Amino acid sequence: MSVNKILLIGNVGKDPEVRYFDNGGAVANFSLATTERGYTAANGTQIPDRTEWHNIVLWRGLAETAEKYVRKGSKIYIEGKIRTRSYDDQQGIKRYVTEVWGDTLELLDRKPDSAQANRPPFPEPPVTTANTSQTKTSLSNSVPENDVSSSLESDESNDLPF
Repeated sequence: MSVNKILLIGNVGKDPEVRYFDNGGAVANFSLATTERGYTAANGTQIPDRTEWHNIVLWRGLAETAEKYVRKGSKIYIEGKIRTRSYDDQQGIKRYVTEVWGDTLELLDRKPDSAQANRPPFPEPPVTTANTSQTKTSLSNSVPENDVSSSLESDESNDLPF
């Protein structure tokens, strides 16, 4: 059995949208921008920066952590799995969405420096990791996959993350 993990470091494109279910579970959705830095090739050709946008999905405690600490522009580390789902749009056309279902979330923003000392204190955010085997079991028991897929359709936004 192989587990395919993806590791991303990037900037959040919009504040997380968090929804709570009747059973107390939570799901958070937001976009994450990762950038591959440009360079100059040996022949002098300029290769520009390339930014990719990723749809991030966090469940339960990770969703609650994101709701408290993650904001548009936050720099974060996400570890998770790639999931692809499909749905039929209003015209009946099948659409596909690729998402990263996060298992680990870590905030990478620096704490405020002394120049910002007059601001209210910033709470120390936790590094949160979900137990993947427990998460898989809980997901299948609490939220049917069809309900999740239909509730996760997101608005594609061209907002910059900063």
